[in-house]
Amino acid sequence: MNRIVSMAVLAAFIVGSDARADWPQWRGPARNGVAATAVTARWPAGSLTRGWSIDVGEGHSSPVITGDRVYVHSRVGADEVISAFAIANGRRLWSHKEPVAYTPTSAAAGHGSGPKATPLLHQGRLYAFGITGIVTCLDMATGRLVWRRDFSPQFKEPYPVFGAAQSPLGDGDRVIVHVGGGANGALIAFDAATGVDRWTWAPSGDGPAYASPIIATIHGVRQVVTFTEKRVAGVAAADGSPLWSAPFTTMYDQNAVTPVVSGDLVIVSGIEKGVTALRIHRESGGWTARPAWEAKDASFYMSSPVVVGARLIGFSHRRKGQLVALDLATGRQAWAGPGRQGENASLVVAGPDLLVLNDGGELLVLKADADKFAPVATYGVAESATWAHPAVAPNAILVKDVRRLTLWRTS
Repeated sequence: MNRIVSMAVLAAFIVGSDARADWPQWRGPARNGVAATAVTARWPAGSLTRGWSIDVGEGHSSPVITGDRVYVHSRVGADEVISAFAIANGRRLWSHKEPVAYTPTSAAAGHGSGPKATPLLHQGRLYAFGITGIVTCLDMATGRLVWRRDFSPQFKEPYPVFGAAQSPLGDGDRVIVHVGGGANGALIAFDAATGVDRWTWAPSGDGPAYASPIIATIHGVRQVVTFTEKRVAGVAAADGSPLWSAPFTTMYDQNAVTPVVSGDLVIVSGIEKGVTALRIHRESGGWTARPAWEAKDASFYMSSPVVVGARLIGFSHRRKGQLVALDLATGRQAWAGPGRQGENASLVVAGPDLLVLNDGGELLVLKADADKFAPVATYGVAESATWAHPAVAPNAILVKDVRRLTLWRTS
């Protein structure tokens, strides 16, 4: 009994009330794949310790954490379900569900019919973007519905062909989502409390991509950097006015890699597109985006890269899946790992470590500043495919596979 109590106390301590432990949105606190703290000071030999594992439903939406709770958006039967669980023991605290009819195209059937966008935890509310393009706002504590927006009356195609996948973005008292589908859509800043439109950017003949938008300050201007089907663009966060854009398309209109910003560089990639760094210029005549470098030996498909010091580290789809490190200033390859590592991988920088979760349920731990591919630990963390991004906290990693959410402890 003492051992059971001790384990419960330890699990509660994993996150507790320390805000540094929060993983409140797509790719973590700053939306860049970088955790606020290290996961552990010492990675265990052999395997991680499984704390609990529960069936939460299907989907690629990633778990998000704040305080002592973890939240998940998934499909259970005919419903999309948003649930809150206690991190200490996996106990369900509340659920919100609504029927959502959706059948994936044949090309995407292998990825199921569950939601793909990751919820946002922001100012006491949870914002979810369902696979059919519905935005839902819930009270984070109780699961009570605050507001809901359905865009099927506004757009002939209310979501992209492979389902909505852009994760909501919080910016002060606004929440930003790219809605619509096909060649018709709008990047909208909603009032976070009411769901009323605050500003809209709707480029003619263009629609949302699958990559999630980010916030960056470039040349002193706070802006939303986002992909559409046809371009990458910067839009003023204050009022939605367009600042700059550059053409960027991939086969099947699958822009799916979250942009990375470093200073005035915006780094983008896509299937068979290589990796391109655009340098953003602000001059008397306005804004421009000009190529700074291009790396053709690596290309990211759905996996978003991370910045580690002077390097960009990402998972290339070349050679059937390969981890690569590029010089951030020039794009030259610093090192590359072996091929055949999988179709996709999620990358997290946590203190001195780089965590790589591939779609085969394998977690690799490398030193983030290593000069070669040299994993210091490898763990099996799932028995089915892991396309959802993991969420990390001190001494714990939360992994969502096809249907299950599992808490793994490092001590």
